[in-house]
Amino acid sequence: MSPTLPGGRDITGGRRTVTNLKNVLRAFGDGNLFGEPHGEGPVRVVWLHGWARTSRDFDAAARLLSAAGVASVALDLPGFGSSPAPSVAGGARHYADLVAPVLERLGGDPVVLVGHSFGGRVATVLAANRPELVATLVLTGVPLLREAPSRRSPRGYRLIRWLRTRGVISEQRMERARQRYGSFDYRHASGVVRDVLVATVNEGYENELSRLSVPVVMCWGRDDLEVPLRIAEHALTRVSGSSSLRILDNVGHLVPTSAPDALAEIVLETLQ
Repeated sequence: MSPTLPGGRDITGGRRTVTNLKNVLRAFGDGNLFGEPHGEGPVRVVWLHGWARTSRDFDAAARLLSAAGVASVALDLPGFGSSPAPSVAGGARHYADLVAPVLERLGGDPVVLVGHSFGGRVATVLAANRPELVATLVLTGVPLLREAPSRRSPRGYRLIRWLRTRGVISEQRMERARQRYGSFDYRHASGVVRDVLVATVNEGYENELSRLSVPVVMCWGRDDLEVPLRIAEHALTRVSGSSSLRILDNVGHLVPTSAPDALAEIVLETLQ
């Protein structure tokens, strides 16, 4: 039998399907997002991965939920894994608009929305704007608040950028400077995905945090160096509704892959 979207729409006849080593990924939402379903029955959990990661980060946690009788879907966000890049650049707020149709068309009760890092930014916006779609928001390693940069861009880069705005140097020279001075994520992104990154790092989510009306659980690695624990503690003070913080000892930034059992346990607790 051909795999179908919720509502019965066939996605194999004349449409692109994507295969990994285990399963056929399915198209969701408007058919532009691919994800891996786990388990049988109504979907109760949706997983959103971090920047430059994929849905595979949640394989272990999703299997644990499936064994407990809970079905879930892990999405490849636009521009990562099997999902094509968005047609226009935008930050997490734009991505939330792209993901919302997936939750709308699952057709069941509100889901537990789990977001790691960049995916947590998207999840936070989505939960704030569309609370009817989200039962509980679970966040891990999410840079929700902007911090002052630890240092300014190097003087040489600022000079090259200034000269580029005046047409003195070529785009090729400018790109060499970006590759030399840019962050790891910036250097390894290109095209519209790089523009998405720039848009995202300039966003803060204080407004969305203050508007959250669904329960929020933050699950943080005590040793997270990319998004330190203080970010979670500070973000919690902005949440007016029900919220809690679970700290995982001896765990860093990649909670979904380094502590999937703890993450799955927290998600299961929200479903009880």
